[in-house]
Amino acid sequence: MAVSLTPRHLPRYRDIASLLIKHARADGLRPSDDREASEADAQKLVDDLEAMGPTFVKLGQLLSTRADLLPPVYLEALARLQDDVEPFGFAEVEDIVSSELGARMSKAFQSFHHVPLASASLGQVHAAVLRDGRHVAVKVQRPGVRDRVIEDMDVIEELAEFLDDHTNVGRRYGFAAMVKEFRASLMAELDYRLEAANLRLLGANLENYDRIVVPQPIDDYTTSLVLTMDLVDGRNVGSLGPLAQLELDGRPLAEQLFRAYLDQILVHGFVHADPHPGNVLLTSDGRLALIDLGMVARVDAALQDSLVRLLLAVSEGGGVEAARVMAGLGEPREDYDSQRFEHSVVELIQRNQQIVVGELEAGRVVGDLARIAGECGLRPPAELTMLAKALLNLDQVAAKLDPGFDPNAAIRDHVASVMRAKMLQSASPGNILAAAMDAKEFAEKLPGRVNKVMDALAEGTMTLNVQGIDEAELMRGIQKLANRLTTGVVVAALIIGAAMIMRVETDARLFGYPTLAIILFLVASLAGLWLVVTSLVNDLPQRRRRGRRSG
Repeated sequence: MAVSLTPRHLPRYRDIASLLIKHARADGLRPSDDREASEADAQKLVDDLEAMGPTFVKLGQLLSTRADLLPPVYLEALARLQDDVEPFGFAEVEDIVSSELGARMSKAFQSFHHVPLASASLGQVHAAVLRDGRHVAVKVQRPGVRDRVIEDMDVIEELAEFLDDHTNVGRRYGFAAMVKEFRASLMAELDYRLEAANLRLLGANLENYDRIVVPQPIDDYTTSLVLTMDLVDGRNVGSLGPLAQLELDGRPLAEQLFRAYLDQILVHGFVHADPHPGNVLLTSDGRLALIDLGMVARVDAALQDSLVRLLLAVSEGGGVEAARVMAGLGEPREDYDSQRFEHSVVELIQRNQQIVVGELEAGRVVGDLARIAGECGLRPPAELTMLAKALLNLDQVAAKLDPGFDPNAAIRDHVASVMRAKMLQSASPGNILAAAMDAKEFAEKLPGRVNKVMDALAEGTMTLNVQGIDEAELMRGIQKLANRLTTGVVVAALIIGAAMIMRVETDARLFGYPTLAIILFLVASLAGLWLVVTSLVNDLPQRRRRGRRSG
């Protein structure tokens, strides 16, 4: 596929090319795995991505989940990538809010703070008070950021397609598919109506957790560029100092937060994908608030079941089972080494079991599983890398709340309730009704189908369609066998005929024998030699291929 270069994109092509040349090796994407040698390079990559703007900040955050592409030191640096930039002016905030809500700010709000609570690459958040006295947080999208993101994504997509079509690394990893998924996620994050829907859904899913709060949106004050939601009075967990940690009863908070995320991943299939310490607030009434739901992940039912088995195997030290589940989840490439993969996974799980409580990191183990998969030629699913990042962020939050928290024990203890919840889901009225309708249809059609089978048996017209045999290949083999058999019979007939002619008295002799007999012997010898040579030439390669497959 040819890549058409748009003249106005040339500066961006240059910037991205410079970034790739600076940070990628000649033989692939993965930079050096040596920690001491690459820590400075990893930080340079973070700095370069921040300088290139919001699209590349988000790209860096995505890359922090791809343990199959980058070594741990780069993942750690990218995970610390801060989406924190200078705020834009209040005059622009007022113009956007008034235009989106269709009313002057003084009419819509009782008060609106000029200084933002937080400022990021895509937008910033201001505290405000509605006319009815409710305290709210108003998230306003940065002017022009959508157009800039679209332009950047066009460039990135073109380069991804070029790499896929012209490089071995691109064919191995499939960058175009990654970029397509990234673009969809980023464009969804730019539509604040979708984030409002995410807040409502997550709030409903976690309503039974009394220590978890999800701020709810104010629909009448929300558009694609403005999101108004409940204001949470608290501070982010990442800002807690040693003294605050001593005064905090963090064990029940850490346990409930971890259980809530296991439910999101394994039961509901709808996950707050970026729970880093800055996005989890400790409220003034001692609860935990989950904010910033622009980035979410969805996990289907089949993948949920596999993740349950994987997390249980990891928590219980089942290395072989973990490798088996991972192999079923991933997509093997041409260079996939199953033995090396299983050995590496077993070794990783055994090391994990030797780590003392308080130093366990479930997210790091899942991330290492994804990394091992990539190194051994197994492409892990995107949901697994997203899960690894979510769990790694949870590990950091849990360590802040309770330094002695044991994620493996939390997983083991919660698996039973997860399975119970999934069984209740299966027994929901909708699923029962669907199963009843299927059973009804089966019962109605069964007598007619049985009658057709019995009639066909009685009339002798029943046929079986077996598709496991390659009929064309079978016929070629039979024809080859028939040709060889016929040639062998002809050779035998020539030899017998020549032997009989040897007794005939004649004046035409060659080497002292009847000429016709000698000619028949020569023809038979040549035909026999041809039969032997062709048999060896055709059969020996097939025997070797079968030997390689069996080995």
